[in-house]
Amino acid sequence: MVDFAYSREEWLNEVLELPNGIPSHDTFNRVLSMLDPKALKECLDKEGKALLGTISGKQLAIDGKKVKGVSPGSKGSKGLWILNAWVCENRLCIGQRKVNNKSNEIRAIPKLLEELAIEGALVSIDAIGCQQAIARQIMSQKGDYLLSVKNNQKDLLSQIKDSFSLHAKSLELEGRVDLSWEYQRGRYEERSCQILPARQMLLAETLEQWEGVKTLIKIEASRRTKKKTSRETRYYISSVDGQPPKYFNRATRGHWGIENHLHWHLDVTFNEDGSRARKGFAPQNLSLLRKIALHRLSLMPDKRSIKRRRFVASLDNEYLIDLISW
Repeated sequence: MVDFAYSREEWLNEVLELPNGIPSHDTFNRVLSMLDPKALKECLDKEGKALLGTISGKQLAIDGKKVKGVSPGSKGSKGLWILNAWVCENRLCIGQRKVNNKSNEIRAIPKLLEELAIEGALVSIDAIGCQQAIARQIMSQKGDYLLSVKNNQKDLLSQIKDSFSLHAKSLELEGRVDLSWEYQRGRYEERSCQILPARQMLLAETLEQWEGVKTLIKIEASRRTKKKTSRETRYYISSVDGQPPKYFNRATRGHWGIENHLHWHLDVTFNEDGSRARKGFAPQNLSLLRKIALHRLSLMPDKRSIKRRRFVASLDNEYLIDLISW
């Protein structure tokens, strides 16, 4: 930041008031460490509302990303994580919360949801968010949920697996199966989605525990490259009813857009994991600034990649002005 400012000092003095010249590295560090993230978060919220208006009818993916540079010695789920809320259709981040260790996402997810207007939206969360209280909260906020089910909910998972095993032969005849495929960069992926009505499959006690559950989903995915073939089976529950398998196949795939279009860019385009800012609020504030920058870069109507747009903005003042005023 300091190097860029000195290289553009004459131009910056035309667009900013800098009576004391360019701030030092220590000044940037102190400000970012002390600034309450709520101020920048309000900017992220306002930008999201201005661009989206409402997220009703859209998919909101919630997932955490570890900021490795903050605690380079930590391993696995330990360390600082940022929990993000991502509107899949628009590729926009509309909220975040700091989480110390991934296991604490269970407590952070409800707080993040409270800050968002999710009425009419489909909220998708991975297995750590598959909790009865979270399902109830989403329903109470008039949203719908799509929750991944793994071994952290063993009884529910067992009932879902048994249901699909018992009805495997009749599913295709009843039109409860959707097949989709994708070929990209030498990788061929195929996904089969099967659905069953929860009310007819789950035990009465389970239905009472999981408020609003309507549909059970099974995804069988295979991925082939020249070197190997991998297969995976995943299970989900959803409060959405009356939709065909194709809807859930698209939604389960859409959830991972948060990895491909947000987390990947934070790491590769912005080198977030290389950042060593650790004091105070600096990691949260820098994460917010990167997301606001990513929004702006994504909106530019040219054919450059996000990484190239960022590079051009560092060279061309006029392009930079167009970008930040878009």
